[in-house]
Order: sequence, then C-alpha cells, then structure tokens
Amino acid sequence: MRASHTRGAVSVRFDDPGLVSHAGLVAVMRLAEDAGLSDLAGELVRLGGPVGANAGAKISTIVAGMAAGADSISDLDLVRHGGMAGLFTGIRAPSTVGTFLRWFSMGHVAQLEKLSARLLARLAELTPLLAGADRLGLLDLDSKISQVYGRGKDGAAFGYTGVLGLNTLAATLTTAAGRPVIVATRLRGGNADTRRAVSSLARRALGTARAAGATGPLLARGDSGFYVGELITMLAREGGLVLHHRPTTFRDPRRDPRDHRARLAAAHLPRPDPRPAHRTADPHRPDRRDQPHRVHQPDRQPGQKTTARLLVRRTRITTRDEQGELFPAWRYHAVFTNLPPATTEPATTEPATTRPDTTEPATTRPATTEPATTRPATTEPDTTRPATTEPDTAGFDTATAWRLHDQRSGAIEHVFAELAAGPLAHFPSGLFAANAAWLSLAALTHNLLRATACLAGPAHARTRLTTLRRRLITIAARVTRTARHITLRLPQDWPWAHDFTHLFTTIHAPPHPA
Repeated sequence: MRASHTRGAVSVRFDDPGLVSHAGLVAVMRLAEDAGLSDLAGELVRLGGPVGANAGAKISTIVAGMAAGADSISDLDLVRHGGMAGLFTGIRAPSTVGTFLRWFSMGHVAQLEKLSARLLARLAELTPLLAGADRLGLLDLDSKISQVYGRGKDGAAFGYTGVLGLNTLAATLTTAAGRPVIVATRLRGGNADTRRAVSSLARRALGTARAAGATGPLLARGDSGFYVGELITMLAREGGLVLHHRPTTFRDPRRDPRDHRARLAAAHLPRPDPRPAHRTADPHRPDRRDQPHRVHQPDRQPGQKTTARLLVRRTRITTRDEQGELFPAWRYHAVFTNLPPATTEPATTEPATTRPDTTEPATTRPATTEPATTRPATTEPDTTRPATTEPDTAGFDTATAWRLHDQRSGAIEHVFAELAAGPLAHFPSGLFAANAAWLSLAALTHNLLRATACLAGPAHARTRLTTLRRRLITIAARVTRTARHITLRLPQDWPWAHDFTHLFTTIHAPPHPA
C-alpha cells in the first residue's frame, strides 16, 4: 500500500462542521437514554452547590467520552467536535466535568454505585445482557493494582506487586450465554490488604445481581486472597454457592507446612506411576480427591465456620532442563467449595480406595464435624466440551467443580484488561474520591457497551470492547439534513456495515404501542 500523491500535492484543513469521528456514539447514547441514564443521574447523584447542577448532562458526557476511548479528563473533549453538537445536546466541557469530579466525596461515590446498579437492571430488561441468569450466575471477585505516576495522588502506595499504584476491587457477573458485566467496584489504597472490605462488596454485588435478574443459583468464585471465614460465611448465609482456590499449591505433600488437611488429602491420592510419561498417559487416572473440610476464623470471631468440600488435584510437572527428568514430579492444588456434590460420580478405571502413598503417614484424619468419607475419584474433565456449557445445578461432580474453577481466570481478568485498554489506562485525578468516581463511571460504561454489543448481533455479543469500539463506534461520518431528517453518511464498503446497520435500526426502532 503506497501513497497516491506526492508530498507537495497533499494538505490538511480542519474546517468541515458536518463531520464526526465517532458515529457509533449515536446508538450507544440512544440506548443509555432509553435506560434512563440522565434521569437516574439527576435523581440519585446530588453533590449540592453550583458544581453539582445538571449532574445528568455531566455524567452522560463522561460516559460518552469513555465509550469513545477517552482515558483522561482532557480526552473528553473528543465529544465536542464537528457535527457532534448537531447530534447531541447538553455536552459539557472537560474543565466543567473535571470540576464536577473533584467535588466528589466517598458518599457521592456510593451514589454513583447505586446509579450503576439501577442502570444495569434496566439494561438487562432492554437487552439480552444477562440471558440465562435465572438458571446459573457466576460471581467473580478479584483485585488489581493499577500503577500510577506521581506521589501526589491520594492513596497511592507500594503494594505486594512492588509498584506505586491504587488497588481496584471488583465483582463481575457472568452467565453461560454472555460476557461478564461489572456489578460492584471499590477503589482502595495501593497497600490495601486483599481481604479488606471484600465482604461488604460481595454483599452489594449479590444484591445488584439479584436486582438485575439473576434469580437462579449464584456461584461466587475467588482466589486464595479471599479464602476468609467472614466472606465465605456471608455468601453461604445469603444463599450463594462458594468456590475458592486455597493458598495450598505445593510440590511435596510431606513437607509443606501451610495446611495439614490439604496435605493429608493429597497423601491419600493413589500413588503416581513412576514410569515415563509416554507410558502412563492415561486420562482416566484418579488424580483428584474430594472430602469434607472446615474453614474458620480465629476464636475471636466465633460463628464464622463453614464445613464443605475440599478438592485436591495432582498435576504432572513437565518442566525439564538439559539433564532431563530423573523421576516424576507432581504439583498439588486445593480448592474449597460448598457446591452440592452429585448423587453419583462417573466411574473410573481405578477405585478411590487405592493404597495411599506410603511416603506420607496416614495416622490421622481431617478434623471436621461431618464424617470424613471419601468420595469416588473422577475422570479428567472433557476438554472437548464448550466452555459455555451450563452444569447441572442439582449436583456438581468433582470434574465439573474443577472446570468451573478453571474458567474463573477467563472472566474477571479479561474485564480488567478491557478497562486498562480504555478508561482505566490511568487514574486521571490527584484526588482519591475523584478517581473512585472515575472507576464507578468506567464500570457503568463497560456495562453499557456490553449491552450495545448484545444488540449488534451474535458476531459482536462476545467480542472484546476494544474490537467493538474499533468496528462500530469509531467510525467517521458526515452529518446531513434534509426535510428535518438527519442522515449519517458513512464510509463506503465498511467491513462491518451490516452489523452497524442492524445495531442502529434495532435501537432506533419505534416504540411498541401501549
């Protein structure tokens, strides 16, 4: 591909008042208007004083800029160019919006969280955003440290990653038929403990998920940082299922001192075959164990006890150096879950009563209030099954429980990546409350774009938001008017013209008669 003109035959001029660079915002903001974004913002967000006036217009301006890819307050000026004033009203300048954000306190951020929850419920009614949530919903909890630059930012500190940043705590809701949406967020200091305020956020996430239509079973998933009795007890009390990765990934069950019950369960796995890997590649070997286990907090917090299943899995370590493999090595992983066990487990080639490894003394059993019965071991999960297969909520065998845990890393981590590629590329303000408000609005914009993608057709329902923005939002168009009718003149032979037309006509369809 080469330029068609010489250097002297090309010039530029910014003087066309009828051009816009983000024509897809017409459909996105029409959907936000149908969901009542501006009205809800004016009703729920009350800052007081002249700065808090017209909160609906200012929040809509921020959401439109974030949907177009703005990652700072000054970047919001991209919604004020060319023919944008002819397509939208109430656009505010970045300086006005910046003053509005800097007026926020943490109480006002809570108002934004309520606005985001209300808008998600309305988007779920207007679009198939949470299709299948009445059967099973997956609630993922995780935190992420976003690096910031400049010690003048409130709350910035060095955390466990060793970088100066702010800590983002979030909860997402996923169904078998859709992509995750954000149901709760919270901004914390960069050196905040992973477990801090997670129980209150999980409680709010459960309420938001129920209000959005997730009336079926809710499975809360988290990593080892959220393996605390307070959170697990609260989730069990509120009717949610729990699936947590425990902090017990170890190589030798005889020597790791961190968790006695997990080591004992690992020791009761059948003895590994010492023969070379190419002679023991049997997918039906019982490399899992399922037994009762109790998690509890110290005695100063009585009542935070939950007895459930402890799953331990053994995987082969295949990393080798130039010397090769002298003997087989294994790594053990443990997962704690209160998923109801299946009434029957799939049959395996070896029974679960195989003699335990004699290298681990088996003189004691796990101390639980339930009988420490050994469940039959299961086969390896079928990797040919699609990742969106919805399990039977009447009972979860060991392989299904492991598959649900393995899918966790493909949900909320992708949401963090999409936010980092958009409005959360960095936190724009030096004030902590302003950055917390920016985080809440970024989550609201994420849900709005997810609902827009559901209306764009099956090809975009599960695509990344960066791809959606590039194909259907960042499109140059010329605004023309004829007989009081506005027409957007879009590029000819646009590869995704059909999807854009489908999205536009779906959102701008006339309302149904009452």
